[in-house]
Amino acid sequence: MMRKFNIEVVEKLRCLIAASDSVRISDFIRHYPAIDFAEMVSELEDTEIAGLVRLISDDELASLMEESEDRERIRIARTLDNRRLLTAFEYMQKDDIVDMLGDFPIRRRKELIRLMKSSDQAIINNLLKYPEDSAGGLMTTDYIALHDDLTVADALDSIRHEGPKTDLIQTIFVIDSRRNLIGSISLRQLLTAPKETQIRRLMDAQVISVTPEADQEEAALLVSRYDLYAIPVVSRAKQILGIITVDDIIDVIIEEYNNDMLQLAGVNVEEDLNSTWKESVRMRLPWLLVNLATAFLASFTVNLFQSTIQQVVALSAVMTIISGMGGNAGTQTLSILVRALSRQELDKKEILHHLLKEIAVGVLDGASCGAVTAIVVFFMYHNGFLSLIVLLAMIGNMFVSAIFGFLVPVILQKCHADPAVASSIFVTTATDTLGFFIFLGLANLTLPLLLR
Repeated sequence: MMRKFNIEVVEKLRCLIAASDSVRISDFIRHYPAIDFAEMVSELEDTEIAGLVRLISDDELASLMEESEDRERIRIARTLDNRRLLTAFEYMQKDDIVDMLGDFPIRRRKELIRLMKSSDQAIINNLLKYPEDSAGGLMTTDYIALHDDLTVADALDSIRHEGPKTDLIQTIFVIDSRRNLIGSISLRQLLTAPKETQIRRLMDAQVISVTPEADQEEAALLVSRYDLYAIPVVSRAKQILGIITVDDIIDVIIEEYNNDMLQLAGVNVEEDLNSTWKESVRMRLPWLLVNLATAFLASFTVNLFQSTIQQVVALSAVMTIISGMGGNAGTQTLSILVRALSRQELDKKEILHHLLKEIAVGVLDGASCGAVTAIVVFFMYHNGFLSLIVLLAMIGNMFVSAIFGFLVPVILQKCHADPAVASSIFVTTATDTLGFFIFLGLANLTLPLLLR
């Protein structure tokens, strides 16, 4: 979403484009961070974007495309011919180029790759073969790797030469004669070490790395755990293929968090406010139909005790409280488990211990909430047996919610399914259906007492 302070400025940008004032547009761009300028451009019409890209330099165009969302990159690219686009690519990181090409129609993608230099073609084709959400799809090939036999003085000369072409120079990777990754060294170490020292004596030989097939979440966890500026991507033979920088990792963390939140609510990750009504219906309806099926299951359970409800009408008013509180408690447990699984914090040896803890928490929460509910119900209906049933049913449903809230995401992960996708449906179904069954079953067993 565009920041409020940019809304008025967009009109000024429109005026500069209409006046074809390239000098003032360049001055305008320098006054704002690249991400803010990209958000302004997203508010422009296609014709205005076409006018803008004719007035800005190639490096300004590259910066604009790097900071734009995928949808906006495509809009910008449509206004450019292949030659201009390739010129802008020279100022962009290879991973950003691959991200753009992945969204292009296949025909244009092939045309652009065919027009590239042979060396760039090889790099781009190699990156395109990896899935977008893998470490290989996320990595960039613009990094600094130095041979271990270099002296500090020679290493600094290489950094001065290669530094302007790379995103990151805080961490330097060390390789042997076969390009195998054998260590890393910080720029600070190089600047403070004697010039004649070989870098193999200064490097840290314990390098955290990932393979190109690794999921982007795994790379994000490692960067977060070990406080890395970048994580190298290596082949099975330990040859360095590229690196993933911390700014890309931050994007992954935000993306994965947003995806998990949407999937917990049964919303497709591809949907946003700009989706058409047809796309929204197509993506939402399947989950709603699944929820409808589970609602019928809960309704069927209630229907089994219809005669009991007809004799004690108060049951119909109270039973939704039991099922609702169970659903809320199950969602709490579920959220904790999904987060723990995404961070790989759940030790297999401690699953039983954590499950028993969640059950204990569920029973205690159920007893507390049940006691409050029982007191309120007693003052409403002046029926001590009904209050007792409410207390027992609340404890029972919280017990159920703890078990299902814990086990459902664990089982889904064991089945190689994303625990954030369908967990909430299973947990809600269990707490609603079993909540109604426990409460109404207890009521049916003690019906003569309730009717006194």
